[in-house]
Amino acid sequence: MEKIWIAGAKGHVGSALCDLLDCRHYEILPTDLEEVDITDRESVSNYVRVSRPDVLINCVGFGDIASCEAQPDKAYQVNTVGARNLAVQAQAIGAKLIHLSTDDVFSHHARQPYNEFEIPTPSTIYGKSKLAGERFVQNLCTRHVIVRSSWVYGIGKDFVNTILEAANNPSVTSMEVAENEFASPTSATELAKVIEQLIDNDCLGIYHAVCGGFCSRFEFAQAILKAIHAKDKLTLKPISDSETINYSVLDNMMLRLENFTQPISWQQALKDYIRTTGGNN
Repeated sequence: MEKIWIAGAKGHVGSALCDLLDCRHYEILPTDLEEVDITDRESVSNYVRVSRPDVLINCVGFGDIASCEAQPDKAYQVNTVGARNLAVQAQAIGAKLIHLSTDDVFSHHARQPYNEFEIPTPSTIYGKSKLAGERFVQNLCTRHVIVRSSWVYGIGKDFVNTILEAANNPSVTSMEVAENEFASPTSATELAKVIEQLIDNDCLGIYHAVCGGFCSRFEFAQAILKAIHAKDKLTLKPISDSETINYSVLDNMMLRLENFTQPISWQQALKDYIRTTGGNN
């Protein structure tokens, strides 16, 4: 029975993986920061030496863009140094490392979806720290898979949660939402299904994994309110932070070329998520 170490098991994707993976097929080793601090080399080394996982899945990330700008050392400590520590230990025992990354490694200035062969040019500390983490994984671990996604949501704090809380708060009557940001909203459950496919095969390298289609933040917010029948509870005001379009839509080219089952449309994934959670995040 394969041992699967899920680092960051309490986060969006980590939680979804713990729910999805069949314990009859895998021995799941879920940890969070208080159990194994991936930024601490010795902590990672000790855990790997004792547990000997066959697959390491790195779901840990410091992902708030504004916080990363304010705390660059923490961003690089978690997103870069943490990735390095896992890569070194995975290589030491011959394990596969599945590392989660982001659309923010790109500049967001394109007008067509980014595939896996586009050259990353991040402009934020978050994107730069995640790309640096990717580089460590690529250079230090032979058996690696890097999975990039976008606008991931699930149980916890995220954009969907923000809209749901506002709609359920009588004191909040309106909210400003960007209409010039475009990407593919992706549920943690759909992303976990892609990761499950990547666990037991020999496919390595970079994969984009997002739900089908794309939308603006404003359109996404509208869809969330519609899904919970709360369009009359919250007035959305479209805004543009700048005159430029912020476009970070990803193309799942490698999933398509290798005939993987791809995530469903973002609209259907959102409906499934709301139905499953009852609109409570």
